[in-house]
Amino acid sequence: MLSDNGGAYRSHLWRDTCEALSITPKRTRPYRPQTNGKVERFHRTMADGWAYARCYTSEQERRDALPGWLHRYNHHRPHSACGNKPPFSRLINVPGQYS
Repeated sequence: MLSDNGGAYRSHLWRDTCEALSITPKRTRPYRPQTNGKVERFHRTMADGWAYARCYTSEQERRDALPGWLHRYNHHRPHSACGNKPPFSRLINVPGQYS
């Protein structure tokens, strides 16, 4: 798991949780936001495509819209890095993928 150097990612709780889940935590180099470029780009895509794409009547309505947006993003939206196929097309051996 790649994270920045924020306090939450340096805590004992984070360390213990990663250890319990067999996750190897890694941190970006300090003052190098370029390292998190893909994550930052995804956050921008989420903001433009879901979070602020329209006016929601409540925060619950916004939360309720997230699963549908994520499904469309991962299963239907073409991505240039995937040969204009959706990101899900790059995964193999996903449970239920071939049923």
